[in-house]
Amino acid sequence: MKRQCYFWMLGILFLIPFQFVMAHPEKEAKKEITIQLYSVRSLINDVNKDGKASDVYLKTLKSLADMGYTSVEAAYYGEGKFYGRKPSDFKHDVENAGMKVLSSHCSRALNAHELQTGDLSEALAWWNQCIADHKEAGMKYIVFPYLEVPKTVKDLDLYCKYFNEIGKRCKAAGLQFGYHNHAHEFQKVENREVMMDYLLQHTDPEYVFFEMDVYWVVRGQNSPVDYFHKYPGRFRMLHLKDHREIGQSGMVGYDAIFRNADVAGVKDIVAEIESYSTDDVLKSVRESIEYLLDAPFIKAEY
Repeated sequence: MKRQCYFWMLGILFLIPFQFVMAHPEKEAKKEITIQLYSVRSLINDVNKDGKASDVYLKTLKSLADMGYTSVEAAYYGEGKFYGRKPSDFKHDVENAGMKVLSSHCSRALNAHELQTGDLSEALAWWNQCIADHKEAGMKYIVFPYLEVPKTVKDLDLYCKYFNEIGKRCKAAGLQFGYHNHAHEFQKVENREVMMDYLLQHTDPEYVFFEMDVYWVVRGQNSPVDYFHKYPGRFRMLHLKDHREIGQSGMVGYDAIFRNADVAGVKDIVAEIESYSTDDVLKSVRESIEYLLDAPFIKAEY
């Protein structure tokens, strides 16, 4: 009888932790996926009047959070405001919706006089205020989103110096500065230097990272993975994009890209949907994150 009681008690002891595990299963880690707000530009650009947040703007942010996006990358900065909202108000809007403020696309191109003289003082003064606004908004990154192919290698070299100077100011303020590519960066300047390679080779990794738009790299007839291995550690951010919804075309090769993400130096991934298969913008944005959430090759965080 004592032996039976012993075995019965032993069984209970083994069963308790099993039942506890079954009752409290580990939750799968939530994937950190940023949404580039250019994806919903038709819904939120120019809708906040007199500095006040409109209902459609706030509802759109909440919809993005409910879909599973965890942070935002802004694409509408001007006159010290984001989407017509003061930096601190924009930060509050995003956080109140359930997301974080991560990054922003903004730029100040050099004019003809600056390119001719090499005088960056006026441009850098603009950046000083821009950086202060982004810091107030809680940004981690500022990304220069577009640069036309310079006419000369001299102009391209000046842009590299310009980016390094912006990056120094960002670092001093606790932010990081990056450059976002399109397809034209794979053209040669003066038939001598590939623009993308020159930018990578002549900017200081301490001050300038790259946000690789993998779709545009492919459209430029190049391999993102080849660039990862050619310039390891330079691609802190990735822009995930497709013809329309992400994963729709099958042309980008996301599985290979993410197998090499560690080589690239990836820390954050950003979804951007520029074109849609439907008039329902939010449906396209939702389908894109569903693809990313279901993709087994994308980790919860980097």
